[in-house]
Amino acid sequence: MALEKIEIVDRIEALESGIVQVRTKTAIMEDGKQISSKFHRHVVAPGDDYSGEDTRAQGICAALHTAEVIAAYKAAIAAQGV
Repeated sequence: MALEKIEIVDRIEALESGIVQVRTKTAIMEDGKQISSKFHRHVVAPGDDYSGEDTRAQGICAALHTAEVIAAYKAAIAAQGV
């Protein structure tokens, strides 16, 4: 019986606000068959450092997080008083 833990980024979503949601799936495999899995989701907001993200998420952030999107996001947050 060989157990293996596999982590993959299985979903990347871009929201209208410029936020990028990244979902990571952690699967436990036994002899090549998945016996368990769980998901973790985190967000990358415009202006955040995304250098440690999956390369696909980095590409999406680089394309989406323009100076205009970052400024609009920060203005929206400031307007909310957050």
